[in-house]
Amino acid sequence: MKVHETTVLDARTSRAVRLTRMGFGGAPLGNLYRRVSEEDAQAALRAAHACGVRYFDTAPLYGLGRSEERLGIAVKRFGRENIVLSSKVGRLLVDCSAGEVTPTPFVDVAHRKVVFDYTYDGVMRSLASSLRRLGVDDIDIVLVHDVDMFTHRTRARSDAKVRELFDGGGYRALQELKAGGRIAAFGAGVNEWQVCERLLELGEFDVFLLAGRYTLLEQEALDTFLPLCVARDVGIILGGPFNSGILATGAVGDAMYNYDAAPPAIMERVRKLEAVCMDHGVRLPAAALAFVLAHPAVRSVIPGALSEREVRQNAALLDEPIPPGLWTDLKGARLLHEEAPVPGA
Repeated sequence: MKVHETTVLDARTSRAVRLTRMGFGGAPLGNLYRRVSEEDAQAALRAAHACGVRYFDTAPLYGLGRSEERLGIAVKRFGRENIVLSSKVGRLLVDCSAGEVTPTPFVDVAHRKVVFDYTYDGVMRSLASSLRRLGVDDIDIVLVHDVDMFTHRTRARSDAKVRELFDGGGYRALQELKAGGRIAAFGAGVNEWQVCERLLELGEFDVFLLAGRYTLLEQEALDTFLPLCVARDVGIILGGPFNSGILATGAVGDAMYNYDAAPPAIMERVRKLEAVCMDHGVRLPAAALAFVLAHPAVRSVIPGALSEREVRQNAALLDEPIPPGLWTDLKGARLLHEEAPVPGA
């Protein structure tokens, strides 16, 4: 499995989208948790392109616009026609004073505050602003960002944002953009699969960027959501395949899970995963990437990378051989869902 291998995201239009099996997630470009220099950001982007990555994702939230601006510089080098771009809608960025800046996990950001807006006007304004920051005339995929409970804290607030998307015209805006050929596909970028099921009850979506909810550690989505995606030909872009880090680092003392310190139960489960991987001479992060890519709904995986070195390390993981016996033993130890698709099956 090579980085440059592609899968087709069936956008049900003449403008089909081909995604490389590994994509580049733009959150680190926005100074996620720590400052990344312009030089290092561009080096990471160059490395991704050199390794064969042709799918790049970003969002207004990432660095309050900084990620889109940095990616835009790289797009000029790569050539817009040579890559696939996705960004997100749902948050408008408004210039403000230093004291009004929206708190985020991103550091050294511009003086901007976030206004959630999933209406028709909000979608159109957000896309127009993203195009300006990226310095392009169009993008391939638009994702509704964070209508989930993870972001809005309660189910009632999440449900209200979903209603705003449909009742306020945001969904209609996405339909118009696709029908007019201005985008090739649309979907949602979220941190939970349950809200994706809800969206599929209400409308037609081409793709979901799902962060961290189908991994070596979590397979609950196999029960209902992922079979629904296969049945309806909805593609999954799998973000967070390392569950915020622990499936890359292993169960080390400062391991991160789901954007926080890993709890004891997760640490113990990862130790068991590591032990089985070690028995087969397989590195845990290589198994983590190979596993998610085996599901027929998953079109691309976008592991996080903060530097050129991490980009190249992630790309190399796809080339590591993994014996079939690993998956047999993981299922035998009840560390994998018994119905989970595995490589080579």
